Amino acid sequence: MKTILTTLVVCLAGAAAAKLPAPSDEAKAKAAEAAAKTAWTAKVADYQACKAMDKVAAAYLAEAKKAGKEVKPTATPPCADPGPFVYAPSASAPASAASAVAAKK
Repeated sequence: MKTILTTLVVCLAGAAAAKLPAPSDEAKAKAAEAAAKTAWTAKVADYQACKAMDKVAAAYLAEAKKAGKEVKPTATPPCADPGPFVYAPSASAPASAASAVAAKK
């Protein structure tokens, strides 16, 4: 039983190590768009966290002022709204691949 199992594992490992074909231009364009959307999502998360921190800081300052404590707020950069997601393919990407991805939507 052990021999059969070992042989099966070795065969499956060889199949898993097989070289995959290179991705098509359309797949590359779709991957680039997914990467851009992921980066935009991270910017949105940062923006939302910044707004939440501003809200908490404002509430803390109001409470401290009510309690008679003098608290000086720390200057921080303003929250940068990333805006809506707009994908603009880079110039190095083939235009035909980008249009093919857009046509499928």
